[in-house]
Amino acid sequence: MRSPVLAHFLFYLVLAAGDEIDRKPNFVMMMVDDLGIGDIGCYGNDTIRTPNIDQLASEGVKLTQHIAAAPLCTPSRAAFMTGRYALRSGLGSTGYVQVLLFLGGSGGLPPSETTFAKRLQQQGYTTGLVGKWHLGVNCKQRGDHCHHPNQHGFSYFYGLPFTLFNDCVSGEGSDVLADFQHALRSLTMFLGVGLLTLVCVYMCGLLELSLWLLVALFFASILATSVWYMPFKLLPTWNCILMRDQEVIEQPMTVETLPQRLLGEAQHFIKRNVDHPFLLFFSLAHIHTPLFKTPAFAGKSRHGRYGDNIEEVDWIIGKITETVDSLSLTNNTLMYFTSDHGGHLEDADPITGQKGGWNGIYKGGKAMGGWEGGIRVPGIFRWPGRLDAGRVVDEPTSLMDVYPTLKYLAKDTQPDRQSDGYNLMPLLEGKVERSEHEFLFHYCGVNLNAVRWHPAGSDSIFKVHFFTPNFSPPGAGGCYDTKVCLCHGDHVTHHNPPLLYDLFHDPSESSPLTPDTEPRYVEILEQTAKAVERHQNTLTHQQVSGDTHSESNSEEHNIQNQMTWEKILWRPWLQPCCGTFPFCGCKEDTKQI
Repeated sequence: MRSPVLAHFLFYLVLAAGDEIDRKPNFVMMMVDDLGIGDIGCYGNDTIRTPNIDQLASEGVKLTQHIAAAPLCTPSRAAFMTGRYALRSGLGSTGYVQVLLFLGGSGGLPPSETTFAKRLQQQGYTTGLVGKWHLGVNCKQRGDHCHHPNQHGFSYFYGLPFTLFNDCVSGEGSDVLADFQHALRSLTMFLGVGLLTLVCVYMCGLLELSLWLLVALFFASILATSVWYMPFKLLPTWNCILMRDQEVIEQPMTVETLPQRLLGEAQHFIKRNVDHPFLLFFSLAHIHTPLFKTPAFAGKSRHGRYGDNIEEVDWIIGKITETVDSLSLTNNTLMYFTSDHGGHLEDADPITGQKGGWNGIYKGGKAMGGWEGGIRVPGIFRWPGRLDAGRVVDEPTSLMDVYPTLKYLAKDTQPDRQSDGYNLMPLLEGKVERSEHEFLFHYCGVNLNAVRWHPAGSDSIFKVHFFTPNFSPPGAGGCYDTKVCLCHGDHVTHHNPPLLYDLFHDPSESSPLTPDTEPRYVEILEQTAKAVERHQNTLTHQQVSGDTHSESNSEEHNIQNQMTWEKILWRPWLQPCCGTFPFCGCKEDTKQI
């Protein structure tokens, strides 16, 4: 009697073990906003405490040349999500505006695009995004949600459809078209004072005026006031909101409790999906300004409020890691930590001090085109049992590589469109020594700013800069006069011949190479020019020129530019709202969390 029972038991035990072996891995992707690579201990910082992030690196693989596809939020995140340069999605800027500015605009990640979340969702994964999106919401009317995370493969969304920015906290100033706001406010005041003066003159009988002229000026003043006041003075209501899936649950959001709520939602998502494969993209609101003032971390670091926020980030990463490990998911979960781009050097004030990050030895920062400080970011992968602990990879890699890596691990073999990333697993596992990225292209908006070349059989990594942003004031290390560098017109200097650096010997890009100092100088420029031509042949004419009306025979879909003024500016009929527009307002019921 015992033998059949024992046989059945062993049979089901083998089946269970087989199911465990065949089960697809889980993915926990963690991205910080505006984090400088020099802010993390395992990347050389010895004054800010980041033990949890450092432990991830010691238990996994650390990438030292992990590169963002753009130095700003919207294009970088679009490239990360799709595995393609943001230009292919229409999210490359052609001028002054470089990121999405209003939730009530119509621009965003096109519905025709494919994200890694959508690919994994098709493979049976439960997919969730907790935190920042910043890739649009609506297209033609409020509630169509054509750009929303739910439409791009995330079965669950909780967080900020826009981003955390200074307008969300009273007294922190404004991030959105501040000079334009000032001009509109001045025009409104000018019209108001002029109208009041004319009325006084008219009432005193000093000048004969048409009553219709006064009425016209009155309505012009009302219109000017509305154009300034409605979109800009009410920005906390329009942009600083929280959504759960497609429902606005808090408007405006309470910033003080945001870190705890995002962490709680991320932990709950992992716990809810412990029994089947899941993808969690935890997109932190830190460390974009305004900086948080969480009491448990306030004043605890050696670098003011900014250091406090970094140490809070480290604690949050530690709690997520603890959640994964406590549920016995460690050996079947790939965890990834990165930033969307480098730190914001120009963000500081006399009271708070430095608000933006430190990019270590690397030149430049956020919004500074192809300088290393704006695009070189932390890259840490942990997967015990699959990835060797303590491995360091010095080869060029990209945030765009995450897309094909997740596809490969999810066993997604279906045909895909043009990709700019490569599967990282052979590099992470030590099966190959060289990155597949012989060339990487660095964009500033729609403009090709720089190219990186890693020649076969060489340790050198050459970088060619076609143009660089003009720092201000002269001699500064950033665009302190404008607070953010721009990519066009008089804001940049074009170089002929291009600036050339060898990042292997000169990672801080301080000493340009010349024909006298680099024997391969001419060859490098020739090979780079050929690579640029091949790359541009993969783009539609529309993507290269920014022309939204051109035709192309390319296999790529014609993608409309999402960063035009028409699509960027606020439209009342597209504004997400809880309640009856324009009387939007609600608070999340935290008792239900």
